Amino acid sequence: MAKLITETVEGGPYQYYPLGDYIVRAVGVCGGRPTFKYTRIEITGTLDRLAAGESIGDIVKGYRGRVSHEAIIEAIRLVTSQFIKTLPELKAA
Repeated sequence: MAKLITETVEGGPYQYYPLGDYIVRAVGVCGGRPTFKYTRIEITGTLDRLAAGESIGDIVKGYRGRVSHEAIIEAIRLVTSQFIKTLPELKAA
């Protein structure tokens, strides 16, 4: 796991484990589930919106600048790479 980072945000400590440039697991935020950095927006909700057919542009607009296009792309890549890592090795019959 990545190193714990501590920053001061709005006068208080913000501790997180970075999973990327935009995705973190923050101490005391959303039960430690991955969120977009400096928000309480879980990446799973964003991925659900994409799966339902909403465009990245519309999601970005809906978050009113709190989550960028690049952050959403990072969430997709992160989940995809983690999924691939969990697949069992195939063996020939």
